[in-house]
Amino acid sequence: MKSMVPDTLVFLFGFFLLFVNVSELHAQQASTDKTTKPVTETRMGYLRAYEPQLALSVLDIPPRDEGVAGANVAINDNNTTGKFLSQSFALDVIETKFDADVVPVFKEMLARGDRFILTDISAKQLLSIADLAKDSGALLFNVGATDDILREEQCRSNVFHTAPTRTMLADGLAQYLVWKQWRKWVLLYGSHERDQLYADAIRRAAARFGATIVEERVYEDKGTARRTDTGVIQVQKQMPVFTQNLPEHDVVVVADESEVFGSYVPYRTWTPRPVAGTAGLVPSSWHPASEQWGGSQIQNRFDKANGRRMLSKDMQAWTAVRILGEAVTRTKGNDPAQVEAFIKADDFSIAAFKGQKVTFRNWNWQLRQPILLGDGHSVVSTSPQEGFLHQFSELDTMGVDRPETKCKLN
Repeated sequence: MKSMVPDTLVFLFGFFLLFVNVSELHAQQASTDKTTKPVTETRMGYLRAYEPQLALSVLDIPPRDEGVAGANVAINDNNTTGKFLSQSFALDVIETKFDADVVPVFKEMLARGDRFILTDISAKQLLSIADLAKDSGALLFNVGATDDILREEQCRSNVFHTAPTRTMLADGLAQYLVWKQWRKWVLLYGSHERDQLYADAIRRAAARFGATIVEERVYEDKGTARRTDTGVIQVQKQMPVFTQNLPEHDVVVVADESEVFGSYVPYRTWTPRPVAGTAGLVPSSWHPASEQWGGSQIQNRFDKANGRRMLSKDMQAWTAVRILGEAVTRTKGNDPAQVEAFIKADDFSIAAFKGQKVTFRNWNWQLRQPILLGDGHSVVSTSPQEGFLHQFSELDTMGVDRPETKCKLN
């Protein structure tokens, strides 16, 4: 009787070869489909005004990559999702000088094809390119300038602001001071334009929330070399004299964006009082010690990538890039008109590790966001404070609300 074993082996071997060939064919087809599927590449520009800066404390000197580092982390976050959707994201950084004419370099960015551009430049520089960007179909994301005029008298429909305004920062601080029942303020401000704009925001916040500025004093910048010319002993003598004979007050509010005297005020006033503003208790969009609401997650990613903690401008740039990434993902393309329409939709929001989703105000395209109040080591509180109510969003209790706006978008 003939054995069936050889025939069985031949049959099994033939079936095995057929299975392998079919599987290999499917794998090749899948590989071919994967490689032929087009990848949507979205390039973002980053226009930055940079020069080395001094500060009263070496610990306050801005990092060389401030802002850019946050944008790069967000690019990596976008690419993590994008690789599953055949999307890629890249960042082109262009640097210029403070107060330089940015129009030529901006035209170069447009000629290269950049249509989504983050800006960390002055209000004057931003206004010089805003209309040019609109005519070219480009969207701008202001990640640096806090000037209210960019959201009010000189607002533009193609400019989105992830940086908070001075009025938002001042209102966030004022809410906490009033909540603490510290309603009598002394205002010390510098002699430069930025200092006076911050002082204006403080005055507005005091009137808005029922505080009283019992006295104001201006600190004139006499053009010294700050740290090298000042010395601890001299400062220890100057600040008590500068703050002597003040009316009864609860807190000293400092407006010194120019870093001329503000850091010298805490612990050196004639009368022992808490200090807030640009020194002491400082309002900001982010704090390097923030770890609530998943903040430790972004902080760890950022620290691993950059070897330092995340600062406010890093978070503002990160948020702008993530907004663009979300829009490109949802619209399945990088057409500026579709991206703009998605961002401007009433239901648009994005998570930003601040306890609630953040949204844009459709009357001036300013990002609503909580304001963190912190000292050099920790987050002391977060505004809006409890009890400050609003019919639409409590975040609109900080900054210019819809009934107050002077913005006329076109």
